[in-house]
Amino acid sequence: MSSKKGKGVDGLRVAGGVKKGKGSGKQQNSGVSGLEFHKSKGQHILKNPMVVQAIVDKSGVKSTDVVLEIGPGTGNLTMKLLEKAKRVVAIELDPRMVLELQRRVQGTQYENSLQIIHGDFMKVQLPFFDLCVANIPYNISSPLTFKLLAHRPAFRAAVIMYQHEFAMRLVAKPGDTMYCRLAANTQLLARVNHLLKVGKNNFRPPPKVDSSVVRIEPRHPPPPVNFLEWDGLVRLCFGRKNKTLGAIFRQGSTLQALESNYKMYKALHHGLTEGTAHSTSKGIESLASIMMDVEDDAGHVEEEDDDVMEVEGEAGTGSRKGKVTPEFKNKIMGMLTTQGFDQLRSSKMAQEDFLRLLAAFNAEGIHFA
Repeated sequence: MSSKKGKGVDGLRVAGGVKKGKGSGKQQNSGVSGLEFHKSKGQHILKNPMVVQAIVDKSGVKSTDVVLEIGPGTGNLTMKLLEKAKRVVAIELDPRMVLELQRRVQGTQYENSLQIIHGDFMKVQLPFFDLCVANIPYNISSPLTFKLLAHRPAFRAAVIMYQHEFAMRLVAKPGDTMYCRLAANTQLLARVNHLLKVGKNNFRPPPKVDSSVVRIEPRHPPPPVNFLEWDGLVRLCFGRKNKTLGAIFRQGSTLQALESNYKMYKALHHGLTEGTAHSTSKGIESLASIMMDVEDDAGHVEEEDDDVMEVEGEAGTGSRKGKVTPEFKNKIMGMLTTQGFDQLRSSKMAQEDFLRLLAAFNAEGIHFA
């Protein structure tokens, strides 16, 4: 898989309604209505109408639905959605595409059924919608997905085209080689299913990678967990996902950070167990920014391995200032051993395992946010 930046594939848009860095503009291809599509900006025309129809069919649009589309471009998918939905809300950044969309529906039966928001998807306030159907810019797949999951009121489902490898990470299950922090975080909040793979030759000009369409169904209600704490734990565990939890939490640097948190919470609060269960929505509001760092430029989710992970020796022997008290280390290791966590590996842990682990830490007054 190429390490270069993944490209958005709708082709009838600039970056799917999301602002991106300036491209060279040298690679151009003529499109409909005389518009030029810039490959350097991730503009690739979905030329296969059967794929467009398949996306609409699999999305399950109802006649009463308000559908959100991200990056409609000139409207190939938009027009198909308008045939099925009550209303389509399209978010588009490129002013040329906005004008083309307006021209395309002008004087038709769909003119009053299309609402166009001219702006950057990551910056605009999302309106109410029942369903999201979109081809998105791959280099911000993760924060875009979590902005959707943070939206309230929650929508019924999202059917989104991603870079194929990202999609496989998104739907990966415990034990799969691609199971990662992204999968754990997404599947905490939603049910995800792979719908279909779309080869790069279905686009003009063809991108460098294949694509896949995924269905995301938010859980109602979301689990009663502080997401900031959850992500802090999962981030730590997946930093060395093939190591046992006993090995991960025996590291001096990890213990130092946890004991520092422990002392701070103990001094400022009398336990956060009660507050944790009621701060779910607050944590979810930060999803997009929290998950921004899990992707490299290609939309990959990066876990640190043993070659790049800072490895400390026994507690208190690392290079960081301060030492971990023996009592705190024994508290951690005792809890892990007593409850059977010490030999588990993150790469094979299900959602229920992480939830139990977080609850066990919290019960000991240990927090991750």
